[in-house]
Amino acid sequence: MLMGEYSHSLDVKGRLIMPAKLRQDIGDKFILTKGLDGCLFAFSQTEWLNFEEKLKSLPLSDKNARNFVRFFLSGATECEIDKQGRFLIPNNLREAAKLEKDAIIIGVGTRLEIWNKETWERCDEEISADEIAENMANLGI
Repeated sequence: MLMGEYSHSLDVKGRLIMPAKLRQDIGDKFILTKGLDGCLFAFSQTEWLNFEEKLKSLPLSDKNARNFVRFFLSGATECEIDKQGRFLIPNNLREAAKLEKDAIIIGVGTRLEIWNKETWERCDEEISADEIAENMANLGI
């Protein structure tokens, strides 16, 4: 399971270190794409196939479904971790997540999220444990 929070900096070429604790679960090759809330999503090959199947099942006749599929697939790319534990984040994805220097990688179970440090800090501050607790029943937890 992908979990934890890790802080790293992008190098001048746009490469980011994949934390050693996450490498085994994400794999040497993984899929990186635009995520929600201003971050990037990283999926292992297996989890990407699961996600892709869900995307394929969405109805073509539904405009929201088409936009959802476009959003995730248009920026998706396969990344490979090099011998130094780094991977390249393409320009379009760096721009989408406003990644320039400092980044935060968080594990959220089946995927990783890669955030601009300031964006993550704002988002993290807005997360209320009390609100989450109140909504857990609605989520079936």
